[in-house]
Parts: sequence; C-alpha cells; structure tokens
Amino acid sequence: MRAVGLITHGGPEVLQVVEVPEVHAAAGQVRIRVHAATVNPTDVMARNGMRAEQQKADPPPYVPGMEAAGIVDEVESGVPDRLKVGDAVMAIVAPKGSHGAYREQIVLDAVSVVRAPAGKTHPEAASLPMNGLTARLSLDLLKLSPGQVIAVTGAAGAYGGYVVQLAKAEGLTVIADASEKDEKLVASLGADVVVRRGDDVASRIRKHFPEGVDGLADGAVLNELVIPAVRDGGAFTSVRGFQGIPQRDIHFTTTFVRSYVREFEKLDRLRQQVDAGKITLRVAEVYPPERAADAHRRLEAGGTRGRLVIQFHP
Repeated sequence: MRAVGLITHGGPEVLQVVEVPEVHAAAGQVRIRVHAATVNPTDVMARNGMRAEQQKADPPPYVPGMEAAGIVDEVESGVPDRLKVGDAVMAIVAPKGSHGAYREQIVLDAVSVVRAPAGKTHPEAASLPMNGLTARLSLDLLKLSPGQVIAVTGAAGAYGGYVVQLAKAEGLTVIADASEKDEKLVASLGADVVVRRGDDVASRIRKHFPEGVDGLADGAVLNELVIPAVRDGGAFTSVRGFQGIPQRDIHFTTTFVRSYVREFEKLDRLRQQVDAGKITLRVAEVYPPERAADAHRRLEAGGTRGRLVIQFHP
C-alpha cells in the first residue's frame, strides 16, 4: 500500500512514495480508503527534524498528515451506526510512525471520524478536521461570550479563517489582520474590522478598541508582540506552545489540537456548520503523491490561501 513518508529528516526532497503494510480495523475502529490528505505546517515539522526526538520511538518511514478524507471500507464491532462501509468521511489523525494521513488506507478509532459535509469533494472535506478543531479548541479556551471582542492574527490562513467564521457564528465581534491583498478575503469570512498585518498589529487593534480586546487567537505566531492588544484580564491563546509571561491578569493558554482528536461531537458540529453555510472550505491546489515535495515547498514559501492537498484517488 502506498504512502508518502520519509526515511531521514530534511528538506521537501526527502519525501517519497513508500510501501507500507496493509492495515485492518479492530474493535471500535474503521478503515478509510484515503482519497485526500492536507499539507499543514505541523507536517513540515514532522519532516524537517523538529520532532525527531519524539519520532525516534518508532522505526521509519515516518508518514506525516493530521487530516484526511475518503471512503469507509471496513467497520468493526463497537462502531456506532453513524458510520458504515461506503460512507464519505473526514477524520483527524494523530501521526505516529507510519500512521499518518499521507497514506492510501488508515485505521482510526471511530471517535476520530465523522461523515463528510454534503456535496463537498474529498480535498475540501480533508481541509476541515484538524484546522477546524484547532480553531474550535482556541475558542473554547478563550471562553468569550456573545458581544465580546476577539482579535485574530493570521486570519487569511486555514486556522485563522476558521476562527473568524466560528467566532461570528457565536455572536462575537471580530477584528482580524490581513495583508493588502488579503483584506477582501478576510472581510468575506466575516471579520467586522480588518487591520493591516505586521509586527505592530497590536497598536492598530488598539486604535479600534482602546481598552484592548477580550480575547486573542494568535494564528500568525506573533507571540509577545501582540499581547499588548489584549485588555487587562483578557485571554490569549497561541498555536505553537507559546506560554506568555504572566501580566495584567491575562489568561494565557496554548492550543494543542491533539487533545481534541477523540471529540467526534465537536468535529460533527463543524460538519453541520459547513452544511449550514457558516464555514467555508478552501482548497488552493491538489497534488498527486509523487509531488508531495512540491506541496511542501509551496507551503514553506508562504502566502498560500486555502489548503494544499495530496490526492491518492480521484
């Protein structure tokens, strides 16, 4: 069975199509014939050696990928009736060794799998699970109430875009950053106020909300540069483990999506929100497995709007 993986860490060129053993579902699990898997920054870290220490517990090849979409082709005992053979599904994956989304078949616990949104392609469906749940977790950590103000950095990206749309669905006022070329995109996602992105974005946010915002989701990984945008006693969540130095009674959290890999109700709620038109799925380009390295190069070049997807089957 084909997968895209790496034997040694390095640049995009280390990615190759490899053969891995066929897998079968056990109790409480389903097997998915993977049609599409997205390419995300976390996959780059799995490839370039930033996670080598954790990975060495397993033998190579190391197969990246945290979100996939495809067709259920095996269902074992203990799987709820909501999943059946032949269903189009999407799933979040916690990679370990050769168990990553970049493979033609994957076995997952049923709690990580839900039906795909109606009428969406496999690449579109694959773009939602990990990034959508990351955005969901950030909002859950910020604990904001309708009418409060959230700032979102990196709003044109997959995570940031989902935060904007989910925040609007919950009655929050959204101020988000964007480059000049992305202003219309971010506004179309529902941001109430769009400010120019950059290291000094905190001051631009304060011009609109002089007392500071109630919460901030830092998709641009600006870290300490953007803390000044948050009001005293507000909330700040990061996506790369940044802890924040205690100050002004701000509640700092880190958004680690692996804590939500078994939250199928939350993932299914995201599906429902796509069906209701509250969440937009964005795909930038689709690549065959043999060109996975090109997908990584494009992602690392920056500026991608929408997900890059590896497609195993049409």
